[in-house]
Amino acid sequence: MLVRRFLSHLQYEKRYSAHTLKAYENDLGGFGDYLTREYGEESADLSAANHFQIRSWVVNLIESGIAPRSVNRKITALKSFFRFLLREKLVTQNPMVKIQSPKTGKKLPAFIDEKKMDDLFSNIEFPEGFAGIRDRAILELFYGTGMRLSELTGIKTSDLQLGNQTVKVLGKRSKERIIPLSNSLTNTLRSYLESRRSHLAEKGQDAVHLFFDTKCNMLYGKFVYRLTRKYLGMVTTGDKRNPHVLRHTFATHMLNNGAEINAVKEILGHSSLAATQVYTHNTIEKLKNIYKQAHPKA
Repeated sequence: MLVRRFLSHLQYEKRYSAHTLKAYENDLGGFGDYLTREYGEESADLSAANHFQIRSWVVNLIESGIAPRSVNRKITALKSFFRFLLREKLVTQNPMVKIQSPKTGKKLPAFIDEKKMDDLFSNIEFPEGFAGIRDRAILELFYGTGMRLSELTGIKTSDLQLGNQTVKVLGKRSKERIIPLSNSLTNTLRSYLESRRSHLAEKGQDAVHLFFDTKCNMLYGKFVYRLTRKYLGMVTTGDKRNPHVLRHTFATHMLNNGAEINAVKEILGHSSLAATQVYTHNTIEKLKNIYKQAHPKA
């Protein structure tokens, strides 16, 4: 099946994440279901779809109330699929060249202001014992490095080099990168490692990964989501209280405090500068607010 070959190509050659692979599979499956529903079983072959059918599908998605960003993601999946078919010489024409993506409004990344982050680490009391020390270390690591959720849960103790104040993470498409650690974050991680050793000895367990739950099982995404939502809810009422908002917060605060954008790009693991530049909009908004408050003619 062509879709399965395409997904294998993304997994083994492009090294796409499991999350992205599932999204592409769902998007292509949704298009296949639409072709069958609207044009009959004989039209279920995605590779034979023409631009009229694809355009009809896009219109149907928009009229169904699907957000433009989500529609664009589905279009991207189909574009990638047809590029693969062309490369493999399985089709002779690409119908996607006649498909335009709907425009999306620019949405600034949500972030938490510096005072609230300071409140989190200065005024919020974390529980005593292993769980509290671990929770604080996780939150400080997110905020201090801007790493992704999957990167944090995948860290092994061997990836942590506190002597050099660095941590190695495995990013998107299995790309490794080294992230520097601040003095305060290094001290927090040292305290966590001591608690970690004691907890493992008490449980008679061993673990490869840096973080785990109280039963010494590797952390999973929902656990960390609940953790960040719980603690961030103590300092902010915003809807965005997940690990990714801490990534946005890291980048925004770095740029607000004069960091070079290329340095922030490397730390975040972005493949292009454009992905990092979105955070400069938050910096510009901050400057506008300062100008309005300070200038007598503003």
